[in-house]
Amino acid sequence: MDEILFKEACDKIIGRQQGLNGIGTLGEKTVHAVLKYYYAPEERYHEIRIGNFVADICKEGEIIEIQTRHFHTMRAKLDYFLQEYEVTIVYPIPHIKYLRWVDPETGEIRPPRKCPKKGKIYNIIPELYKIKPYLSNEHLHFILIFLDMEEYRILDGWSKDKKKGSTKTDKIPTSPVAEWRIDTQEDFLRFLPDDLPETFTSKDVSALCKIPAQTASTLLNILYDLKLIDRIGKAGNAYLYTV
Repeated sequence: MDEILFKEACDKIIGRQQGLNGIGTLGEKTVHAVLKYYYAPEERYHEIRIGNFVADICKEGEIIEIQTRHFHTMRAKLDYFLQEYEVTIVYPIPHIKYLRWVDPETGEIRPPRKCPKKGKIYNIIPELYKIKPYLSNEHLHFILIFLDMEEYRILDGWSKDKKKGSTKTDKIPTSPVAEWRIDTQEDFLRFLPDDLPETFTSKDVSALCKIPAQTASTLLNILYDLKLIDRIGKAGNAYLYTV
């Protein structure tokens, strides 16, 4: 991670977001903008029209798309881009997240409160499932970038303290932590833990990775579809797998 380059990207974007009126309501727009400048500091590579689509970044035969969620909306783009370009999807994951509440009447922003949960590489699994037919394409790559962030929410919820049902506005990245890359099909096997037994079920993966059972099942479904693991029988009602 290039911390100096990341700080320069933040400086270009975050100054535009100061104050309540500058806090956006488009999900994670600040994270998206910062990462665009981080991976391509020169604006001439941003928002490049290719066919009927616009790429976040296009430089030297490579397209970079920064996508925080809703991977299924990228299918038409991928159909077109992957015909002629190397495509890398950048997926930001909150490492340590601090929550900041904003009073909608006064504009006061409360001091940050640290959230107990940290992001994991497995956050991307449900999104990968949405584009599963594309994962075997050798021209498609992924970067999972872990960022410390501050999330801003408006105190406008329906509960007594106005927090439940509140409006999420924006996430502001504060520092980069690490990158985790998927460049080849075999790299998807890195999602499996090193201490996995020779034969295993989704329950084993769930327990060793400390992830929900549904996420573990989805991961194994993806790996099986990529022909990286085999189903060799059943243990009760569960499929039994081996690499």
